Amino acid sequence: MNLSLLVQSELFRGIREEDLGALLSCLNAHEKRFAKGSTIYRAGETVREIGLVELGSVNIVVNFYWGDSHIFGHVEAGQIFAETYAAIPGKELLADVVASEECTVVFLDMFRLLNTCSSGCDFHNQIIQNLVRISASKNLGLSARMMHTASRSIRERLLSYLSYQAQEKGSSHFRIPFSRQELADYLGVDRSALSSELGKMQRDGLLRFHKNEFYLERDMT
Repeated sequence: MNLSLLVQSELFRGIREEDLGALLSCLNAHEKRFAKGSTIYRAGETVREIGLVELGSVNIVVNFYWGDSHIFGHVEAGQIFAETYAAIPGKELLADVVASEECTVVFLDMFRLLNTCSSGCDFHNQIIQNLVRISASKNLGLSARMMHTASRSIRERLLSYLSYQAQEKGSSHFRIPFSRQELADYLGVDRSALSSELGKMQRDGLLRFHKNEFYLERDMT
């Protein structure tokens, strides 16, 4: 495991690199690599471990009975997944966790994370505080996604999502973490219709784009 990378994650914020090795041992941490498209966790499973993406990224994918699927979330390097399910014993996953590219994941025992060790070490208490902060941030992210998909028109959904990304990045020039199909899934729209609408928005002078790189030409709010 690359301690210098892990110590930069939100989960290990405030923990010194020299303490991280002992903490990882306490949490029964182990590392695993996945090829692009590999299923890391499958809907219906129960889990005891959370995953921290060390390298690469993963998608949270919801599969419907009739065969359709939608990307519910995207987890980048330094971020975690499955913590809510791991915290509730026996709770089945409602979505797949799929490697969106070749990635490396560090798995951590949730029970050990939530229950401080006998020595009551300060860095163990710190990681619990960090986990609460991450959970609160994810709740805000879910609220944002609900806002993006509340509108009926594809343009309004794109305006909401891209405006939010510009605000988050602090720039009118930014990259999004989705391919065109993934963006369509995330916004709950047809890919062809989304691509067509992006072309219209470009012709209307609202933006320029190349693949997942966007330049907003003027205030889109």
